[in-house]
Amino acid sequence: MRKPVRCALFAFVALFPALARADVLAHIDLSEQRLYLYVDGDKKYTWKISAGKKKGWTRTGTFRPYFLSRHHRSSLFRGAPMPYAVFYDRDWAIHGTNAIKRLGRPASHGCVRLHPKNAAVFFNLVLKQGKKNTVVWITD
Repeated sequence: MRKPVRCALFAFVALFPALARADVLAHIDLSEQRLYLYVDGDKKYTWKISAGKKKGWTRTGTFRPYFLSRHHRSSLFRGAPMPYAVFYDRDWAIHGTNAIKRLGRPASHGCVRLHPKNAAVFFNLVLKQGKKNTVVWITD
């Protein structure tokens, strides 16, 4: 882990101690187009993502998942597939995509897209550990 990310993580924990008890922390860094997944405080995965095409389309902040849908289809974008969707903020979710070649750069309308295999790992981890034990932290 790079030093600035580690410092940011420690600052986050200091400001939000209740969230520090999360079993699963998905830190999404929009500037890097990466998702850093921590389980019980240990970094387990680093994955390429595609977030909002334009600044502000993917909202920053701290969220908890509220709804999971294994075979979701978008009601906003002509039924586009959103496999392994973990909804964290209104209509926005972390989910799999078939636009794998776009991963690593902004490409979505606000959701956080992952490779379908990585989305399945995240989805199943949230399912196992529980929504209340998961934090989604999005920074730019």
